[in-house]
Parts: sequence; C-alpha cells; structure tokens
Amino acid sequence: MRTAAAIMGRRSDTHRRRERVLAALSEAQGAGTSVSAADIARRAGVDRSFLYRHRDLIEHLHTVQSQPSDDPTRGPISSRASLTADLAAAHHRARRLADTVQQLEKQLSQGLGHRAWSEAGLGGPADYDELTSRITDLEQVIIDLREALKQRDQDLAAARGANRELMTQINTGRGHGRAAAGAHVRRHLLPRSR
Repeated sequence: MRTAAAIMGRRSDTHRRRERVLAALSEAQGAGTSVSAADIARRAGVDRSFLYRHRDLIEHLHTVQSQPSDDPTRGPISSRASLTADLAAAHHRARRLADTVQQLEKQLSQGLGHRAWSEAGLGGPADYDELTSRITDLEQVIIDLREALKQRDQDLAAARGANRELMTQINTGRGHGRAAAGAHVRRHLLPRSR
C-alpha cells in the first residue's frame, strides 16, 4: 500500500510540474518573450532535465520557439532554424569577402610592384615583344643547326666505316692489292683536281 501511495504521489507531482511548464510556455508565448528551455524551467520552478525527460514538453517548447510573436510592437521573433540559416549565409558571405579582399590585395601588390620596378628604371625593356620574337627565331636556328650537325655526324660515321673497310682490305692484301686499293682510294675518296 505504501508503494501505491508513493507512485500516486509521484504521478500527481509530475502532473503539477507539467501544468506549471505548460502554463509558463503559454505565458511566454502570450508575452512574446524569449523562449528557451532554461527560461521555461526557471519560470515553472522545475529542473531543465524535467523538460528533456518529457519529449512532448520539449516538442511543445520547440513549436513555441518556431512560431512568430503576435505582439506587433515587438516585431517577429526569429526561430532557431532561421537564425542558423542567417548565420550560415553570413559565414558564406564573409568567406567570399575575404577571398575578394585577398585577390584585390594580390592585384594591388602586383600593380605597386610593377610601378616601383618601372619607376626605379629596373623594368623590363620597352621592346619586349621584339626580343621575344628574336629569341624564338634564334631557338629555331639552334634546332636547324643541331639537325645539320646530326647529319654531319652520320656522314662522318659512314666515312669512318668505309675507311676501316678499306684499311682492312689493304692490310689483308699484303703487297699485290696495295696498289689497287690505293687507286681505289684516290678515285673515290680524294677530291679530284681540275
């Protein structure tokens, strides 16, 4: 019997607390004042954990928080969602502005650097485009000369190979082929006199 009385006492205490919380929510909503879990718990004389243990009360609190105020003198009360969206938009705008400032600082720095460079007489030559064109032309000449050198290296390697072959023929002939080999060299390799 004692336990039944204790359970009934607890239930009636919980019921009274719930009534005080609901009354505080209605009063806050009617007055158009700020509504937070801490404020409602303080007004109702309960602990905040009481609100969080009763899901229906916390849902009612969130509903009240999301509704605009009826008081025309106070203006609209911002909901948590709208404040979060405003904060995210402000962060995004601040990031964009910081990026723009950084870009403008870089452009200003480059502009001031070029100006100081040219005022000091250290700037690039006035005929920069002409010099760039000349560099391109000279690079092409280098490519052509390298190709000609490569061709001459191949000709020299071929002449050396022919020379080795002739020397081998001369050396293996030992006497009777030397005169013929010498004539071959004079005919094919030595320049003709006119």
